[in-house]
Amino acid sequence: MRIALVKTSSMGDVIHTYPVVSDMRRALPGVSVHWIVEEAFRDLPGLHPGVTEVVTVAVRRWRRRPFSAAYRDEIRATRARLAVRFDLVLDLQGLIKSACICRWADGPRAGYAWACAREPLASLTYQHRYRVDMSAHAIERGRQLAAQACGYELAGPPRFGLSVPGERLDCIPPGDYAVLLHATSRDEKRWPPDHWRALIDRLVERRLTPLLPWGSDAERAQADALCAGRPAARVLPRLGLAQCAVLLRDAAAVIGVDTGLTHLSAALERPTVALFAATPAWRFGPYWTDRAVSLGSPGVWPDPQAVIDALGGLGAAGSTIMAPQ
Repeated sequence: MRIALVKTSSMGDVIHTYPVVSDMRRALPGVSVHWIVEEAFRDLPGLHPGVTEVVTVAVRRWRRRPFSAAYRDEIRATRARLAVRFDLVLDLQGLIKSACICRWADGPRAGYAWACAREPLASLTYQHRYRVDMSAHAIERGRQLAAQACGYELAGPPRFGLSVPGERLDCIPPGDYAVLLHATSRDEKRWPPDHWRALIDRLVERRLTPLLPWGSDAERAQADALCAGRPAARVLPRLGLAQCAVLLRDAAAVIGVDTGLTHLSAALERPTVALFAATPAWRFGPYWTDRAVSLGSPGVWPDPQAVIDALGGLGAAGSTIMAPQ
């Protein structure tokens, strides 16, 4: 069975799709999964060994210059790559843009019903439409859609099944470290800077080196400001997504706001504390592993000590390290 799976963005949504691939591999022996994703996230689908092919699109870039001849050539090349017969073209995004991409692939199209699609008009383009439990976590909604479209029963909790190749990064200092995922595209998701600084101090007391990755100049400036006057904390060089996966894989602890890399850390079964206040943890937070915990409630951020206590409960880096020196 050949399945074209459309889940293009954002990073967190892409990561939440891994269990769908695991379900398909379990229920459909020999299935071939061809994942269509935004070019910025091209490294992510390949972390799952069940993905046969990664096909990239560049909708975010193409729509900036819709009449560019070079972009039109890229679109034609992508459409030609998808012009092969699939047994199913599954839109897990539920947007008009993802529904349009589905039409480039040759095969029956399936997606969310009108009441469940994020953009209901997208459902009109599918030949098969399915309802899911909209009160469920984002991961479960995707799993429910795929199970109905492919004709199998769901079994057990979500399984991510990721494999991250590569040696420890050269930019990582020796010893145990904690990754602080402070960056987010939405201001309301930001943990207060004073909380980050207090957390850095507490982690250093526990012999964990705080490491701060970043993805833009603005995020680099934020990381520099958080580490100012704290020489034990380090701002990393800019990393690609594949390098970030290695960084998280080897971390003793990860603390992050509601952002894609936080979800990736939990998917990799690292001791992870996810910080929520602007978005609901019940809908987006890690729930599939006892190696991750969500803190915070609508409008109320957790304090640094709550994070330290949670890390101790997760066994981050061992109880001897999580005790202050």
